Amino acid sequence: MPAPRPALSLSPAERLSTRARALKPSLTLEIAAKAKQLRADGRDICSLSAGEPDFETPDFIRRAAAEALEAGLTRYGPAAGEPALREAIAAKTGRENGRPTSAAEVLVTNGGKQALYNLFQVLLEPGDEVLLPSPYWLSYPEIARMAGARVVELPSGAGQGFRLTAAQLEAAITPASRLLVLNSPGNPTGTVLHRSELEAIAAVLRRHPHVAVVCDEIYEFLVGPGQEHVSLAGLAPDLADRVFIVNGCAKGWAMTGWRIGWLVAPQPVISAAAALQSQTTSNVCTFAQYGALAAVNGPRDCVQAMAEAFSRRRALLSDGLRAIPGLTLQPPEGAFYAFPDLSHYGLDSMQLCNRLLDEVGLAVVPGVAFGDDRCIRLSCAASAATIEDGLARLGRFLASL
Repeated sequence: MPAPRPALSLSPAERLSTRARALKPSLTLEIAAKAKQLRADGRDICSLSAGEPDFETPDFIRRAAAEALEAGLTRYGPAAGEPALREAIAAKTGRENGRPTSAAEVLVTNGGKQALYNLFQVLLEPGDEVLLPSPYWLSYPEIARMAGARVVELPSGAGQGFRLTAAQLEAAITPASRLLVLNSPGNPTGTVLHRSELEAIAAVLRRHPHVAVVCDEIYEFLVGPGQEHVSLAGLAPDLADRVFIVNGCAKGWAMTGWRIGWLVAPQPVISAAAALQSQTTSNVCTFAQYGALAAVNGPRDCVQAMAEAFSRRRALLSDGLRAIPGLTLQPPEGAFYAFPDLSHYGLDSMQLCNRLLDEVGLAVVPGVAFGDDRCIRLSCAASAATIEDGLARLGRFLASL
C-alpha cells in the first residue's frame, strides 16, 4: 500500500491522484492539435494523422438537428437517450447487425468513448483481465485501467496479418479474464475480421462462459471491395448475454463533432451504465440526438458514397506505401488507415514521427501509441492530393536516411 501523502504543503502536482498521474493523453489528438498549430504559425504541414472524415455531415442530418433546435428541443432529456433514437438504434441493430434488440438494450452516449468507458466501469472489478489484441486503438488500455483492470495484450503483428487467432485467444484466457475487445474494421490496421475467424472466436468463448466480449463496430460501413462486416453479436446469438456492441455516428456519417455513440447490451448492463451516465454527463445533447435519429433512419446512399471514396483513397495510400523501398505493409481492408512497418530504417516510431513533422512537415501517428513501435499510422481521411503530398514527403524523408 502506498504511503499516505503529507497533509500539508501539497503542490498542485502532488494533489493529483495516482490514477490521474498514470493517465496518458490521447496521442492522436495531441499530434493533430500540434499539426494545426504549426499550420496556424505559417508552417507548410501535410497531416495524415486524424481519424476524422473530411466530408461534411450530410445535409438532411444537419437540417434535422436545426429543426429540433428551432422547435425548442433544448431541454434535459432521459439519461439513456431520446426514446425515438433508442428505438431507431435497436431496429438498425437487428436489421443491419443481426442482433434482435429492444430499446431497453440501447444506451445513447457522448461518442463511442463514453460507451466504452461506461461499459468497462460497470463490468470490471480491480484485477480483472481485459484481453486486448495488439495493435489496438490507443484508448482501450487507458479506459480499462481507469476501471482498475489489468490489460493483457495479445500480439498479432503484421507477420500474422494483424489477425487474432482462436488458438491465441484460448491460450490467453485465465480465471481472471473478464472481457475481450474486438475492433473490426480495425483502427489502426484496417483489418476486417472474416466470418470464419469470428466463428472460431465464438467457439472459444463458448468454452469460457466467464469471458464477455465488446465489439467496437464504429467503422462498420467502411469496408473495402470484396470485404464484409460481420457482427459477432449476430453471428453467435447464443452468446447475446455477453456480447456487447459499441457503435456511433462519427465515422460512417461524418459526425465526429456531434458526439453521438451508443452501447447495445442486455438490459441490466444498460440500466447500470445509464445510472452511471446520469451521475456523470447526464443526457447527450438533445437536438444533436435528433440529427442522429435522421441519420440512423435515413437512406444509406450518402454513407455508401463516402465509403467508396475512402476505398479509393485507401488504395491510393496503400499503393504509394508499397512503392517505397524498405517499407512493408499489410494492406488494410477497411476503416481509413494504413499501418506500415518502418523498422528497416532503425528509428523507433516516436523518433520517426517527430522527425517527419520537424523536417518535412508530415504529421502521422507513432505506432507505439497502438502497441507496435515498429509501425506508424497514416490516415486516408483526406483528399487524394493530400495523400499524394504525404506520400511524397514520406518517401523523400526515408530516402535521406
